[in-house]
Amino acid sequence: MVDAQLVIFIRVLWVLTPVFAANALATLPRGRGPPMDFGRTAWDGRRLLGPSKTWAGFWCGTLLAVPIVLLEAWLILHAPPDLQLVPAYAGSVVAALPVAFLLGGGALVGDAAGSFVKRRLGLGPGARAFGLDQLPFVAVPVALGLALDPSVFVPVFFSWEALLWVLVLTLGLHALFNWVGYRAGLKRVPW
Repeated sequence: MVDAQLVIFIRVLWVLTPVFAANALATLPRGRGPPMDFGRTAWDGRRLLGPSKTWAGFWCGTLLAVPIVLLEAWLILHAPPDLQLVPAYAGSVVAALPVAFLLGGGALVGDAAGSFVKRRLGLGPGARAFGLDQLPFVAVPVALGLALDPSVFVPVFFSWEALLWVLVLTLGLHALFNWVGYRAGLKRVPW
């Protein structure tokens, strides 16, 4: 028998792994390509998102998260019943594609939303903003999943313990991935 708290942790980590991957892998194009805001400014005269949010990064992160979700879908569909601790995203690997795009794309929409708020606060690209740097890229795909695919997302995220694990994993892994990206030369700042 597996401890209930361990199961909650495993489920949260399982679903968030492609989200973390999408956010980290979006840095691979190194800011090349057209910016997502096409250089436009908002009512306050500041850029909508800034130059570091590019379409190349968005699609790179989203598309590289898809095989991770599909691998997870395949693994759980072929796991023995006593090891099926995590949700099956769908009845087949191909049917898991919408969840793959929801997790990968949702992460990068959330990241862009955080940048939008940072620009409105007068913070430039790379400026540190605790909370805005970490939470939107996780909150958006989880919220979309709860709304669009509740049979998968509600059992994973609808408890205080799960939300605590989301915070712990997001804050910890985000810091780790950013440090690794900085050391690898993919990020200008280590946060």
